[in-house]
Amino acid sequence: MELKSTNFKFSENQNLYKGKVRDVYEVDDRIIMVATDRISAFDHVLHEAIPYKGQVLNQLSEYFLKATSEVVPNWLEAVPDPNVSVGKKCEPIRLEMVIRGYLVGHAWRTYKSGEKMICGVKMPEGMKEFEKFPSPIITPSFKALEGHDEDISREEILEQKLISEEDYSILEDYTYKLFEKGTEMALERGLLLVDTKYEFGYYNGEIILIDEIHTPDSSRYFYSDGYEEKLKRGEAPVQLSKEFVREWLMDHGFQGKEGQVLPSLPRDFVELVSERYIELYERMTGIQFARAYSPNIKKRIEDNVLAYLQKK
Repeated sequence: MELKSTNFKFSENQNLYKGKVRDVYEVDDRIIMVATDRISAFDHVLHEAIPYKGQVLNQLSEYFLKATSEVVPNWLEAVPDPNVSVGKKCEPIRLEMVIRGYLVGHAWRTYKSGEKMICGVKMPEGMKEFEKFPSPIITPSFKALEGHDEDISREEILEQKLISEEDYSILEDYTYKLFEKGTEMALERGLLLVDTKYEFGYYNGEIILIDEIHTPDSSRYFYSDGYEEKLKRGEAPVQLSKEFVREWLMDHGFQGKEGQVLPSLPRDFVELVSERYIELYERMTGIQFARAYSPNIKKRIEDNVLAYLQKK
């Protein structure tokens, strides 16, 4: 049974925010983040939910947050349920720190159009799609309250005083360090971390990492095996990410543009997406994925979270 939406009552004193794929409960000084099975692309939530996707995202994020906690401090405190993470309530910084190691996706679409600048960063001339950048580039986006996130440059961020120069330098430093660690971890598992995004917030005046990290929803991966050969032949590398969902949507006439109708995913494709998410979990962790099947997933989550809160 897929988990499409929740509406729990964990406390009399709570606020609920529903993101594209997560339902976020604020309870006192904590955040309770429930990873649903919703999936989004082009800033739209698709009609269908993906079995076990929420569990994969939650447990992968836990794995990477713990693995990088000595590199950058983060928000996570506990995982009381396969679909739930609990942690520090922070003041979010309304920037996504997108970092790109390869010319692909949005960067390639920009490059292909003839524009070599992205978010104030000059991309080298003469590059091919899927080629590795000489060094990773940071291309931030501004998190709009509604609608699409917007590309923004370092200069615009500072001009608009969205954050101080000192704090932005910390964001850049943390972003490079996390990407370096993620790249090392991916290589150990035969994968290339292509690009990803990080979100940060303030906790007691300190900048810390929030939200998810290095999951299929926030990152792209290539298989390292065969990458160079395919690049030389002008072929697309084998990807392990959500990009193939975006490609399916584009093939069916949808890129999130005005007037376009969001298509429904056929059931066999939904199952394929689920298997891809599970494959990435197992590939990245080396741990067999244990499907947390429950005849009543909402009751399981509620019972586990309430038991955790009662202990605190």
